[in-house]
Parts: sequence; C-alpha cells; structure tokens
Amino acid sequence: MNYRKIDPSEMDVLWELQKQYKAEIGEDEPDGGGKARLAEAISGGKINFYGAWDNAVLAGCCSVTVGFSTFDYMPSGVFEDFYIRPEYRHKGVARQLVGFAYRESGVSSLTVGCADCDVEMYRALGFTIELGNLLAFE
Repeated sequence: MNYRKIDPSEMDVLWELQKQYKAEIGEDEPDGGGKARLAEAISGGKINFYGAWDNAVLAGCCSVTVGFSTFDYMPSGVFEDFYIRPEYRHKGVARQLVGFAYRESGVSSLTVGCADCDVEMYRALGFTIELGNLLAFE
C-alpha cells in the first residue's frame, strides 16, 4: 500500500470514492457543482486529501483541514471524509492512513466529529482524547 497526498489531478478518482462514501452513509450523491468546488478547494490548499493506494486503485481516503488553535498556538486539523473501500477493511489500512495524514499535515492536534455509531472505530484509530461536545451552528 502506498500512502500519499492526493494531487488535484487525481480529482476524478477521488470523486468516485467520495460518491461511494456518501452512498454508504446514506447521504445523497453529490452533484457536479460539489465536485468543482471540492477541486477548487484542493487546488487552493483549503483542504488536503490523503490516500491509500493499491497500485492504481484508491483504496481509501481522508481529509485534513488545517486551522490554528490557541490551545497550544500551533496548527490544528479537522479530520473528515474518511472512507476505506470494503475490500480493504480490517487489514490495517485505516490505521496507517490516519497516522500518515496526521504526520503529513503538519498539525499538532487532530480532531474528528463523528456519529455515535463511529466513536469506537475512531477511538481504535487513535482519537482517544475527549473534548466535550461538538456542536454545529445552524
């Protein structure tokens, strides 16, 4: 398995994996406008995607959006878009990808917001520090 940052030129491959991810979690398939906005965000450095590659197959991906935290006055990251193709699960790919994304993103802290059903999975991947409640502004 080869772990690396996904280049904007690989948008079509990433987009196919994004559609699989959305379908699996029961969300609507994203539209073409979303693809264009995502490509622009990746090209502009607003979001970084990391992938696990099995030769030409993108086996899994995740994203890290970098911000700044006054907790330690260092870059912090928000972990999202985590998806591993079913045939690559339970083989260590997820753990390797999370660790790679953390190291490569250059952040001092990495947080994830997740559904209750995913808490144990993220704990197993190393997200073990509880920070209270995550709320979204409506």
